[in-house]
Amino acid sequence: SRLQHEYVPSAHLSAACTCLAWAPPGGRPPPSKDGPQRKKRKSEVAEVDKQLDILAIGTAVGSVLLYSTVKGELQSKLDGGHDNRVNCVRWHQDNCCLYSCSEDKHIVEWNAQTCKVKCKWKGDNSSVTSLCISPDGKMLLSAGRTIKLWDLETKEVYRHFTGHATSVSSLMFTTVKPMNENKPFDGITGLYFLSGAIHDRLLSVWYIRSDRKEKNAVMSFTVTDEPTFIDLTVSEVKEEPVKLAVVCRDGQLHLFEHILNGYCKKPLTSNCTIQIAMPGNDEDSTPKPVPILAAAFCTDKQSLVLVYGNTLQPIIEKVSLNTTESHICLIRDIQKALSLKTDVALTKVKTPVVNSDTKVLVPGIPGHSTAVKTPSSGKEKKKNKRKPGETEESIEERLEALDIDVSKVKTPGGLPQTDSFAVLLVQGLESNDAEILNRVLNTRKENVIKNTVARMPIHAVIPLLHELTKRLQGNPYSASLMVRWLKSVFTLHASYLSTLPDLIPQLGMLYQLMESRVKTLQKLSRLHGRLFILVTQVAASEAVQDVTEVNQTAKLVYEDESSEEEGSDDEMIADRDSDENWDEDEEKEEQSDEQDMTVEKEINGDSDLEPENGSEEE
Repeated sequence: SRLQHEYVPSAHLSAACTCLAWAPPGGRPPPSKDGPQRKKRKSEVAEVDKQLDILAIGTAVGSVLLYSTVKGELQSKLDGGHDNRVNCVRWHQDNCCLYSCSEDKHIVEWNAQTCKVKCKWKGDNSSVTSLCISPDGKMLLSAGRTIKLWDLETKEVYRHFTGHATSVSSLMFTTVKPMNENKPFDGITGLYFLSGAIHDRLLSVWYIRSDRKEKNAVMSFTVTDEPTFIDLTVSEVKEEPVKLAVVCRDGQLHLFEHILNGYCKKPLTSNCTIQIAMPGNDEDSTPKPVPILAAAFCTDKQSLVLVYGNTLQPIIEKVSLNTTESHICLIRDIQKALSLKTDVALTKVKTPVVNSDTKVLVPGIPGHSTAVKTPSSGKEKKKNKRKPGETEESIEERLEALDIDVSKVKTPGGLPQTDSFAVLLVQGLESNDAEILNRVLNTRKENVIKNTVARMPIHAVIPLLHELTKRLQGNPYSASLMVRWLKSVFTLHASYLSTLPDLIPQLGMLYQLMESRVKTLQKLSRLHGRLFILVTQVAASEAVQDVTEVNQTAKLVYEDESSEEEGSDDEMIADRDSDENWDEDEEKEEQSDEQDMTVEKEINGDSDLEPENGSEEE
């Protein structure tokens, strides 16, 4: 049960693995064409080294990766066949052909040596979820909901089967030769195959006839839950029964043994059901169930290999079954096995021996109760400490201040102090309470914000940043308040943030927000300037219409032949001013009305009424 090899695809290069299949070992035909039996061979460690090397991995984005387990590296990548999730990959016996089917409704035949698509055809009207190659390698079963048998030479449908109500998750041939040995065998007629579907508690067996009339299943096996893993022993002789091991989602294993000989109306129930449980403790005598993850028959067709426990660290065990009981419960103390393993693996980690009296400060979430219940005791302690006349705080007190206890009494006015703000902030972030968060984050006082951020515990920094990012996306008013918090978080906790390995994904959204805001700032300030000029022009022209006569007289009074040049100079200055000042701060815009009016007239004079000025000068 030791992990022999681990392949971790780098996240930015490839998508999640959706299905896999071992390539047949070089130079000799594989035992079977279906996934579970390949996995069985993987568990027989002695044979693996000699035979199996290449593993085909289908991904969620539609590419197929060929991975060499011997070299421990990616050998090649098959691209350009699918544009959606790959549901199933199957190798052909001749070792250089690979078949894959996908959510994009197509089946692709690959040449694994050149990594090119040999042929691609539409397999179904909906997604194709499962494939299986016939024992002679000339036919291919494919299934979405309905099951089709394809001739691989012509790529045409040879037979149709009704299939299941939900999408088929497994297909496999159960016989190699037909039961009736009188007729000549064409490689496919007379064979039985098995199919299982998701959310379907019946496994169906289908019979390939010489005519096209019958499309329904000839028999079915019933199980307790949706099948997640199926393995079988192929029947090679007429009298030999097919043995079937089905692992269900509920963690039970069902064993069936049946001679396939034609039609059977009633669904067949399992000959034997196997469960695994942990022994009960001294106090609690009820055994706890352990899920079986997979099961496979060994080469002798009698004993089974069981995989059980959790998926991260499964336990693999060989079990020989020669009982006639219909229900077997194996007792396995899984925790003992796991704890022993982990102890052996992690010898480098040393745990310090800690006395029960000592207080250990661990980065973690402090409970609400400690923060609220201890102010009085903390206060008394501090008083006692300061009695001898110390001016400087001792280290212990500083540590206590870090471990946010509300040690300071509230001021007589009843305003919350910064330390209680820090407590409130942490509580709000933990319980995701909008009311508390609004109360804390809507403060405008810079020093309160600074002190709160300084006193908050380290573990709350990232949640606070996420909350601020969320609020920055809201209305601009709240964004202007959040920026103050962001500023103090970055200035005070920069050293902590720089130690985080996943800082870039954590702050990615914030970077994007800032960039987009900064990008639009320039455009907005330009627009602001133009609008300002427009508005002032409109206001000026309205003013001109209101008091036309007064304006005219005023202009005539100041119009002087000697001051022509000065006037043009003034215009140029005004022009330059108006160009430079249009994106100044809002404070400068908030001037008194009289000044506004004069500026408006100036601007109006130089931009709008230039032809008039010209005529006046003439």
